[in-house]
Amino acid sequence: MRKIIHIDMDAFFASVEQRDTPALRGKPLAVGYGRERGVVAAASYEARKFGVHSAMPSVTALRKCPELIFAAPRFEVYRAVSQQIHAIFAQFTPVIEPLSLDEAYLDVTNHLADGMTATETAQAIRSLIRETTGLTASAGVSYNKFLAKLASGQNKPDGLFVITPKQGPDFVENLAVSKFHGVGPATAAKMRSLGIETGRDLKACPAESLKIHFGKASNYYYAIARGVDERPVRPDRERKSIGAERTFLEDLVALDAAEAMLLPIVDKVWRHCETAQLFGRSVTLKVKYADFKLVTRGHSGPATLASREELERQAVALLVPLFPARRGIRLLGVTVSGFEQAPAQSEGQLSFELRD
Repeated sequence: MRKIIHIDMDAFFASVEQRDTPALRGKPLAVGYGRERGVVAAASYEARKFGVHSAMPSVTALRKCPELIFAAPRFEVYRAVSQQIHAIFAQFTPVIEPLSLDEAYLDVTNHLADGMTATETAQAIRSLIRETTGLTASAGVSYNKFLAKLASGQNKPDGLFVITPKQGPDFVENLAVSKFHGVGPATAAKMRSLGIETGRDLKACPAESLKIHFGKASNYYYAIARGVDERPVRPDRERKSIGAERTFLEDLVALDAAEAMLLPIVDKVWRHCETAQLFGRSVTLKVKYADFKLVTRGHSGPATLASREELERQAVALLVPLFPARRGIRLLGVTVSGFEQAPAQSEGQLSFELRD
């Protein structure tokens, strides 16, 4: 039986800004460029109370919270703090799978200090993070990655939650499927249309039926409905691509509407490229039509992408030839791959421009 810890920093970018600027503490804060044509990269818990969240257009965030304060991102600072946090992880186990600057899985099954439990180890990590960085972290402890991830979100911020092997199946059965990691809004909506509201409903759905409706993902859904996740924690996993996609409630039929919906996806992908310091030469556009036909279009350049604007240009250039569209578009996605060293001119060049 594995002992997995999932550590997730609390509102990481915003918390770093509030730590370094005392006047921002206790204030609704958004990290991002621009108040009118930008996108929120991160929001403090004070801002989240108003419904502000990451990837939200700045104008929308300001409507929800007129007192919202914007701070420009400082990714070099976030990376430095992240290095401190990951150094703390390494004091407890070498089996670490980073997910981002502020989030990671740790397998402590064979690396517990004498007399310490996995829960005590998670608490020690959280305490050391606070002592070293002045920031808070939430932790989830369980016997697999899926449940550890769910657990870390139960008592946020600055919380610790444990799901034991005995508790796991019941915990999953009583949880709304919209809370499952790996079930996005569009999939949750589709499950609701099939009468699947909770883990118990998902567990009662036959494997054959899940495969008809969800294809390859059905095996994952079938397993997690039973609290089963055999994925190991993979240290030093090499990332091959960075991508994001969005399914729309209404099909897109006009080019200008499709371009407008593509831009927040580009923003999200570029933000992840910047935080991970991974810049690729290849851009892939994914388009799923109303009849579920899927097409992809790609382009590879001679050098890595140097800016968010360049990523946008390439993504739009791949989109334009698909119009006029004979069918409505229900999903758009953008992926960057072919990673090389970051281009010198890209350092600190993240943009959150949103044209809508």
